[in-house]
Amino acid sequence: MENLEGRVALVTGASRGIGRAIAIALAGAGADIAVNFVSHAKEAAEVESQILGLGRKCVTIQADVCRAAEVTRLVSETETRLGAIDILINNAGISRPQPIEEITERDWDDVINVNLKSCFLMMQAVLPGMRARKRGRIINVSSVAAQVGGVVGPHYAASKAGMHGLTRFYASRLAREGVTVNSIAPALVRSDMLAQVPNVTPERIPVGRFGEPEEVAEAAVMLARNGYITGQTINVNGGWVMS
Repeated sequence: MENLEGRVALVTGASRGIGRAIAIALAGAGADIAVNFVSHAKEAAEVESQILGLGRKCVTIQADVCRAAEVTRLVSETETRLGAIDILINNAGISRPQPIEEITERDWDDVINVNLKSCFLMMQAVLPGMRARKRGRIINVSSVAAQVGGVVGPHYAASKAGMHGLTRFYASRLAREGVTVNSIAPALVRSDMLAQVPNVTPERIPVGRFGEPEEVAEAAVMLARNGYITGQTINVNGGWVMS
């Protein structure tokens, strides 16, 4: 298991929830962190304060990661302020619970763009540097919805399933280049996003409780440190899907 001391991690959607927990956990493991956010500046500043309190470097950068120009700026600013990006956490996402008959083309495009297109844009932006250095860790935060359909809607399930396809493609192409690509599929983790989903109770989970963001973050730190695991989906779901 590799030491993350001095490594640079860029975490998208890191102002709240799972992204926040991952950013703080990686800092606790020794990494310097770029906290990406799109609209929650106050929360992002609070995450930065916690990371600085751990003795690590941290920057907050506002950028919409489903826009190519902003992704380019985000990566460039991270490298300028912290150094080369060693770890990318694709966590930015939205949940839009809707009855099937109410989902519009705009709804579909919004969810696919934020949840899936952003992963493609971010990976394409960081990979040239990772490949040149022969080292990199990419972790895509998906969802159990990719495996069971979920309760949010087809647009959400399809976006998360698409992340698994991206993970496997890049992992297979980059395995000999020192770059690992994996995904994490959480289920019903306490967050603002979970609060948006109606009629969800812990009884859906075999262990009988919701997950905590920190439990997902532990899996992310493990993947960031491991150079032998690639192309895998790590299920952090309380036993909902067993593999």
